[in-house]
Amino acid sequence: MAGGLAGLLDDIAALAKLAASSIDDVGVAAGKASAKAAGVVVDDAAVTPAYVRGLAADRELPIIKRIATGSLRNKLLLILPIALILSSIAPTLVEIILMLGGTYLCFEGAEKIYHRITRNDHKSKVPATLKGPEAEEATVQGAIRTDLILSAEIMVISLKEVIDEPIVQRAIIMIIVAILITVVVYGAVALIVKMDDIGLAMAEREAPTSQKIGRWLVNAMPKLLAGLTVVGTAAMLWVGGHILLVGSEELGWHAPYDFVHDIEKGVDDVGGIGGLLAWLINTGISAIIGLAVGALVVAVVSRFHGSSHDDDAHAAAH
Repeated sequence: MAGGLAGLLDDIAALAKLAASSIDDVGVAAGKASAKAAGVVVDDAAVTPAYVRGLAADRELPIIKRIATGSLRNKLLLILPIALILSSIAPTLVEIILMLGGTYLCFEGAEKIYHRITRNDHKSKVPATLKGPEAEEATVQGAIRTDLILSAEIMVISLKEVIDEPIVQRAIIMIIVAILITVVVYGAVALIVKMDDIGLAMAEREAPTSQKIGRWLVNAMPKLLAGLTVVGTAAMLWVGGHILLVGSEELGWHAPYDFVHDIEKGVDDVGGIGGLLAWLINTGISAIIGLAVGALVVAVVSRFHGSSHDDDAHAAAH
């Protein structure tokens, strides 16, 4: 009896170790999957603060909470089931969808640069006059619709990293990714949006150090938002271009990535910095591809919209 009990305890201990190992594996996989989506996450965090501009300060956090809830609902109830089904029955289709998402990222990055150059970036700003419950509802729904696109990209990029895992483990990892990224993105957004309020409160205190930090926070916020926009744009071009580069290889067109690998091999032996140089080359070429593809899509879209506007003007003249 004692031997049987000892054996049973050994079995329980082994199962516990196996479960702990599985949890560790899931955590590592979730972290890896989340890291791959970093470019889109930065863009998501950079875009969202614009939706609360012009609204009452006491409504900023409630609005962010509603957008975050909608984002999590998008990820868990809409995107995740579709992505899991497709990854089980048509994994190649997941790669194609991922490349379409990568193309969209390239377009978004190139469009931001285009608007920056032409100084035609008014579309991304919410008018400061928006107030009241109807305006708030319109703001929230618009932000959730935009988030749906970004969330789909995040989830598919993450899914691609764990597509070889069993479906149950894959689902658990993706749920962790969805919750983790939503908390990180909207927690950061809330902090960014309230940073000027925190700064003002500190600036009103009597302590000179608090006043100095408060003024610094208030002055830093516009620079932080501008910096996030630049980093987000660069990340979109890099991630989008890399998705297209890797996807083309996995779909059978090996020449582009073989070319990149050959260049990377040429710097592998550089003492101490070979790995860094290889990464910079890969990243740089991915960003160039992203910018080229994005610029092409921007040109096509701009021409289409230009033709539509010309037709509308022509019809109005008649």
